[in-house]
Amino acid sequence: MKIHKNDQVLIISGKDRGKKGKVLDVFAQEGKIVVEGASIRKKNAKPKKSGEKGQVVHVPAAFSVANAVLICPKCGKPTRVGYKILDKKKYRICKKCQSEF
Repeated sequence: MKIHKNDQVLIISGKDRGKKGKVLDVFAQEGKIVVEGASIRKKNAKPKKSGEKGQVVHVPAAFSVANAVLICPKCGKPTRVGYKILDKKKYRICKKCQSEF
């Protein structure tokens, strides 16, 4: 998968289009990511102790990786990801400025 944990991404489609955020989690088998501050869902949390009340918790939900594009840390632009192999090691590169991630 071309997007990894802790990358900065821009959401390009869906209800959160235009938002930027950090990738919190990646589900490569499903092709989904969780982004900080995007795709927020409400979840009802049960009380943990007797006498406490349940509460509504806001948690980010996973969405398709196709709805997000990586932001290059060097040039700061949304970009596609390419790969370069140097000394038997594979590096991700920015397609706009050719810098390595």
